[in-house]
Amino acid sequence: MTDDAHPPKLAVHELGVVARRGAEEGQRIVDAVSFFVIQGGVFTVVGPSGSGKSTLLRAVVRLIEPDAGRVLLDGRDVTALPVAELRRRVGLVFQRPAMFEGTVADNVLYGPRLRRECPERDGPEARDLAVPLLERVGLPADFAGKPADELSGGEAQRVALARALANRPEVLLLDEPTSSLDPTASRRIEELLAALAESTDLTFVFVTHDLHQARRIGDHGLLLVEGRVVEQGRLPGMLDDPAHDLTRLFATGRLSGRTGESLRDERPAAGAGPDDTGTLP
Repeated sequence: MTDDAHPPKLAVHELGVVARRGAEEGQRIVDAVSFFVIQGGVFTVVGPSGSGKSTLLRAVVRLIEPDAGRVLLDGRDVTALPVAELRRRVGLVFQRPAMFEGTVADNVLYGPRLRRECPERDGPEARDLAVPLLERVGLPADFAGKPADELSGGEAQRVALARALANRPEVLLLDEPTSSLDPTASRRIEELLAALAESTDLTFVFVTHDLHQARRIGDHGLLLVEGRVVEQGRLPGMLDDPAHDLTRLFATGRLSGRTGESLRDERPAAGAGPDDTGTLP
């Protein structure tokens, strides 16, 4: 729900992205996608592999420039913001965490160092800045000096989260951050994100293709298939009692990544977007 007391923190209006190269050049990867998230909300984007979920997140933060539509942050079009400011305020955590050369502290403090907000080299002051961020994501203080290339997958994803949090973001986009992890590490990342959502006013957009995870994470969400919104609503109700046949197929694990031209002439199901009062079903 949104109203004067709870305006959208992040609003996406009719966003579109066209493929510019490869076999799909000229095809719409993201097609007229709209949703909003209030401050402190957790919004989940679900869908099969190849449905455009990652492209959607990259377009929100302008790693890919959309061909249509608008993205608003606190009501302001993100194209009016310097790119560096946008990417500080809206963080993006990728599916596979990339660690830079150097220590864990070097990785965590990458953003602040770019902005010259902390020492260029490791030392007591840099450690004092890195350690609280590491502890926030459940890693011990002695990880600060550990070589980043010695981390396990789950540890690296926690460091990637700490690196994003070091920028003091207002919105955090998470692109299937647990899909490359084993079940134990995956649940630990989920628990960490739940704790962050509970203890901060961060706004989250979480992307997943995992049905069980989609039922656990987020208060509202949408199903994306072939770049289009099929259905949108509260979770887990949207998956447990879907209005659209494609949502029902997805919820029962029977929807493949590509459905041919099945969506091109269809209107989204009831509940596929905010109504004219701005309220999600």
